[in-house]
Amino acid sequence: MNDSCRRAEAFIAAGRPGEARTVARDALDTDGPDAGLFLVLARAHMAEDDDDHDDAAERVFRDGLDAFPDDIGLLGGYAELCARTDAFERPGRHARGETISARLRELAPHSEELRRVEAAGKSVPTVSGNAVSERRVQAFDAARAFAAAPAPAHAADQAAQWAAHAPYDRRLAVLAETTAALAAPGRAWLRLMLCRASEYRLAGTALVVLFVVLRVTVLPVPYGVTVAVLVLLSLPGLALRRLLRGARERGAARASDAVPSGTDGASASDGFGPPELPPVPRATRREYAFAGAGIALALVAGGAAYASSLTYPRYEVVAHDEYRGMAGYDLQDAYNPFRAMPGFAPAQSVARVYVEKDAAPDAGAAYLVAVAVGDFHKAREPDLRGGTAFEAMTEAAGTVHDSWEAEEGPYGGWMQCARYTETASGTPRGMCVWADKGSLGLALFTAADDDREAVETTARSVGGDFLRPAAD
Repeated sequence: MNDSCRRAEAFIAAGRPGEARTVARDALDTDGPDAGLFLVLARAHMAEDDDDHDDAAERVFRDGLDAFPDDIGLLGGYAELCARTDAFERPGRHARGETISARLRELAPHSEELRRVEAAGKSVPTVSGNAVSERRVQAFDAARAFAAAPAPAHAADQAAQWAAHAPYDRRLAVLAETTAALAAPGRAWLRLMLCRASEYRLAGTALVVLFVVLRVTVLPVPYGVTVAVLVLLSLPGLALRRLLRGARERGAARASDAVPSGTDGASASDGFGPPELPPVPRATRREYAFAGAGIALALVAGGAAYASSLTYPRYEVVAHDEYRGMAGYDLQDAYNPFRAMPGFAPAQSVARVYVEKDAAPDAGAAYLVAVAVGDFHKAREPDLRGGTAFEAMTEAAGTVHDSWEAEEGPYGGWMQCARYTETASGTPRGMCVWADKGSLGLALFTAADDDREAVETTARSVGGDFLRPAAD
């Protein structure tokens, strides 16, 4: 390999492909065709990870193979370019890769070039301006270094030695900076997240799914708790991303500064230089397995939670003409509280008032009951409460002495009650409004000096008298 090739490769390794192309072109113009210069010029284009530069790289490979048709390096580089090409966007180039690979297998069946070609379609570029690819390469190299070392400090020392032998190599410089940062005291948790990223994501997904399922099924876990858990789980990940970004920036600057213009960028080696780092797979089987498990968990739990959220109690309304020895009068036309609730379409409803059979015409009612049933599973508590509707209702009825929230019922139900004195008659009254995912109800009744428990008990008994489980 001539000096121009070494300098150009050093610039590529340092993340400076533009300068690598300048060196290679100048050498080709000065010294004439050379297989190594064609290869390094094409790789300098490929390092840009850009469609136009990939097209330019293909033209360089073709020119090189016209002059050197059996060169293993050019065949391997061209086949690698074709293997990395998207089959849908550039089907012609992708198809040409099979012909070139077949020729490479014929000439060098056990070569390193062929091994790289076979791994190219399943790996990401190791020198690229693509931030996602750079993060993947960095995380893969660091996790591999920590897994192979007996201690974090040993991994950092080994990476530092490799980077010192090849100061122009950006990938090695980033690895050295990353392992040094993660090997520092107090960063064991970040190292664990890096090396066990798939497990961490799966555990985080499971925890968030658990809170969501609990929220929509069993326990009234506030959504704010789920959001807080999600934020807490994200904080270590954000800290790790910031640390890795800083290491990438320092490594890139370090490699760039190590390549002086106009000189050979390769460092002196004593024969114990760094090993060739392996291709970085786009995704490992282990990552696929954990990702599949996470998706399956989310789908199963989400489906179960959604199915549970659709479940609501089915009731039928029992409209009593007489109730507890009192005569009933229909109020649907004159008074129907459910008409004022937009977005609710009860399947059945009843609104009746009950008075003593021998009561005077102007006597107050003993009971006023309004009940509606239907599918209210999408209703939220604020929708049902209607803001200050309950307070306005009780204040209009008389002087309120006490107002409280009763214990919730099944299916996420709730009940709010009040004790007040009716303005017109001076009669002490109790009133409760309740709702669950299958019913809405209002019960107003005489309650002389009853305590809260008695008011709640009366309201629940009235609701039970006017509602019955629907037949399947």
